[in-house]
Amino acid sequence: MSNVVGLVLPFFGLILLGFVTAKIVRQKLDALGWMNTFIIFVALPALFFNLLSKTPVEELTQWRFVVGATFGTYIVFSLMFVIAIIRSRGDVAESTIKGLAAAYGNIGYMGPGLALLAFGEEAVVPVALVFCFDNTLHFVIAPLMMALSGRDASHRTPVQLALDVAKRVFTHPFILATMIGVGAAVISFRPPAAAQTLLDYLANAAAPCALFAMGVTLALRPVNRVPADMAFIVAIKLAVHPAIVYVLLSWLGNFPPVWVYSGVLLAALPTATNVFVIAQQYGVWVERASASVLITTTTSVLSVTGLLYAMTNGLLPPDLFP
Repeated sequence: MSNVVGLVLPFFGLILLGFVTAKIVRQKLDALGWMNTFIIFVALPALFFNLLSKTPVEELTQWRFVVGATFGTYIVFSLMFVIAIIRSRGDVAESTIKGLAAAYGNIGYMGPGLALLAFGEEAVVPVALVFCFDNTLHFVIAPLMMALSGRDASHRTPVQLALDVAKRVFTHPFILATMIGVGAAVISFRPPAAAQTLLDYLANAAAPCALFAMGVTLALRPVNRVPADMAFIVAIKLAVHPAIVYVLLSWLGNFPPVWVYSGVLLAALPTATNVFVIAQQYGVWVERASASVLITTTTSVLSVTGLLYAMTNGLLPPDLFP
């Protein structure tokens, strides 16, 4: 157990440090803007490129893994969406945000750092695949469902909607870095020594900065109202989601243990802060979306620690159907 605590304590400690610092220093949330820009546009893309460019090409074509992980996320979204539709008596927009709160994990800020700490560089390919395809799924679901609900005030045509989704997917810094990293792996490109040193500096800064910024964000978005559906969201996000992904990955193929564990770990992460951003963009369930991020993140300290303990101590076999 001590090795797992030693792994997650610094990780969640950085989030706590950001939270406490924000409470003491009392800066506005807008002051975090340039750090978020550095994380999203520079540091994390450098991390993805750095690791993927050195990956054997054959590891980048595991489509059964993509299907298992991303279809699992879609099942979770659909499950929470149906529950929310029933409880809200047909509110599509609100149910969409609730579905995202249960399915959209913090795979950008928390995922790479925690998976690499837990499983080493072997985790980078499954993490990158989950990130790219899960984010693509969310980029499609959010505007499509909001358009169906009538909450999209732009009144875009189906073609305009499709073009907007494609633009969001293919211009996202993480996805661009992944594609460039895969291209570099295909042609066996290696940056010059000076450029590689710069990439190493940026990659090493990615996880600490992302976790600290996440703690600050949580501190400056106080929970004023806890939604009645929070019990469903917490249970589905932190327990049902990883369980579904675990079953699907075990059923679909004989993947390396690190791949299965990485996919399950990313599924077990708390609600992404992007869910709050999406809620704010459409003016739907905004305060409660913020509460979802904070409560699932706090609860995940125990759930993720327990999951890592099970993985690293042989309590969770890497394949349910060997």
